Amino acid sequence: MSQESRRVGVAVVGLGGAVATTAVAGLELVRTGAAGTDGLPLAGLEVAGGPVEETTGLVSYDCLVVRGWDLDGSDLRKAAEQHAVLDSRQLEQAGPALSAVTPWPAAGDADFCRNVTGGNVVLAETRRAQVDAVRADLRRFREEESLDGLVLVNLASTERWPDPAAPALQTIEAFEAGLDADDRAITPAMVYAYAAIAEGVGYVNFTPSLAADVPALVAFAEARGVPVAGKDGKTGQTMMKTVLAPAFRARSLTVEGWYSTNILGNRDGLALDDPDSLASKLNTKGSVLDSILGYPVEDHVVRIDYYRPRGDQKEAWDAIDLVGFLGQRMQVKVDFQCRDSILAAPLALELARLTDLAQQRGEGGVQRQLGWFFKAPMTADGSVPEHAFHRQESALLDWLAAGAPSR
Repeated sequence: MSQESRRVGVAVVGLGGAVATTAVAGLELVRTGAAGTDGLPLAGLEVAGGPVEETTGLVSYDCLVVRGWDLDGSDLRKAAEQHAVLDSRQLEQAGPALSAVTPWPAAGDADFCRNVTGGNVVLAETRRAQVDAVRADLRRFREEESLDGLVLVNLASTERWPDPAAPALQTIEAFEAGLDADDRAITPAMVYAYAAIAEGVGYVNFTPSLAADVPALVAFAEARGVPVAGKDGKTGQTMMKTVLAPAFRARSLTVEGWYSTNILGNRDGLALDDPDSLASKLNTKGSVLDSILGYPVEDHVVRIDYYRPRGDQKEAWDAIDLVGFLGQRMQVKVDFQCRDSILAAPLALELARLTDLAQQRGEGGVQRQLGWFFKAPMTADGSVPEHAFHRQESALLDWLAAGAPSR
């Protein structure tokens, strides 16, 4: 089968959210020629002497089919109107495609994400019943759309973390028993991750929630030969950190302190207004500096505040205190006024394409080469991941080239 004819499904958790609706609209606008490919990192990329799609088998954007789950059952046009990421012309152009997609009932649990609720909930009270419902959705999606590949991408709101040391999360046998016992150490994000792996579907966690990166599910993915990647998409402020910090290290400028604060008012911001969900996010945002610099930054402060008037128009401030030659102190200020979903949506699409490519290559388990996309990249052995942006990019490009046939 030629790569041009492959149809790859993207099953999204949180389909009605700002990131997912922006991704679906973006695919339609690119497909119809109403928008270009700005912001899509792999668009136009050449590998091994040719376009990446031709040399590696990476599926084209036109061949992605997006469906999924959401606690809000509104069609995607109504959801996109509410999120107000798209301008009026874009909404009109993508409107028919958005209106045609309605989210499936979701497997949620308000105890893990208190500030985001909805009535579009799957009728399955236990964790095992939720898994069975998600697996049935995946099988139906594959059959109804005649898919040649399928990837599940978690774009849901941030959940509070359970205890990572909980017995049910340590081995696949214990996890299976936990599903049967309705063990609440198993989170909704893990329900989707387990269901994907069980169905042979690649899994991407774009959120800070604890999902496939527990020992039980890492081992399950390796045993089943299913690619998994995550966690927490690296889009704005943390991306800037992983670009700037290597430069400071290279110039022997000591980072004495780094104060970061964010304001955003979208649904993600509302979810993070819950202290338990916020703790999950801060855990991933705060982990990058020390490993890049090679020493602990004691005064590394990260704040995120929900500020409703901004909607999706996030603003991130950084105040960086440096010590240079002769002990002289200096400062760097960064003010990144960005559109949260405009940064995140294209990365989610690229991750779906790359995870499908890993599956085509028969590469299961943790996909370390995809760390370029994440704040807290997974590693199969629990080792400290690479965080420096340029090194992560090199690892991804090397992996793409390694699978390309020689010319």
